[in-house]
Amino acid sequence: MGDPNELQTISGAEFRRAPGVADWRMTASGGPQAVFTATSLADAARLVEPVVAAAERFGILPDIDLRPEGVVVGIPDRDFAGIPASATEFAAEVSRAAAELGLTADPSLVQSVGIYVAQHSQVDARPFFLAALGYEPLGDTDAVDPLRRGPQLAFNPITGDAAARGRTHFDVYVPADQAQARVDAALAAGGRLADGSNPPYWWSLASPDNHGVDIAPWSDLAD
Repeated sequence: MGDPNELQTISGAEFRRAPGVADWRMTASGGPQAVFTATSLADAARLVEPVVAAAERFGILPDIDLRPEGVVVGIPDRDFAGIPASATEFAAEVSRAAAELGLTADPSLVQSVGIYVAQHSQVDARPFFLAALGYEPLGDTDAVDPLRRGPQLAFNPITGDAAARGRTHFDVYVPADQAQARVDAALAAGGRLADGSNPPYWWSLASPDNHGVDIAPWSDLAD
């Protein structure tokens, strides 16, 4: 038998199949997330109390980003432990509260941004970025803002390149049903498809002057 005190977790696919979570989408560094639009800061703030109540009821530690345009509610994966099983009930409760308050979910606004720091195989760049950004280590290869405001950093070695030359690019995590529109918009804005071998999990794009951006819905597709 398992440890009764051990956190029970579920996959992204299990979360998506749960009832009442149609407003929510998965993002890699942000976990399950929903955006509820509002007409003012006071309008958006009405959702905070129900979110806090649901968090206490289901044992969830959500992030709440309150803006005049709306409120973003996320269930972050703080230590790569996975999605708490009770996240589905929490998400459904938050959605019900938002609907009762007249706040509308807009999945097209869901996203999280990560920076893929490509480093030479003989270089460890993470200590520098931890110090410069005031970040904390996350796992063996990542770094994170302690309050999860800034983008998560992933450090990955590359070979066959000069040790002093960086190959960093942005990872933009979007819902699977929003990815193609985001890719199309980036291409229409002058970008190009640098690597088309990985859709629908991610598209590797390049700006007109060759800066890299991956549009990555993989976490919303993975089982």
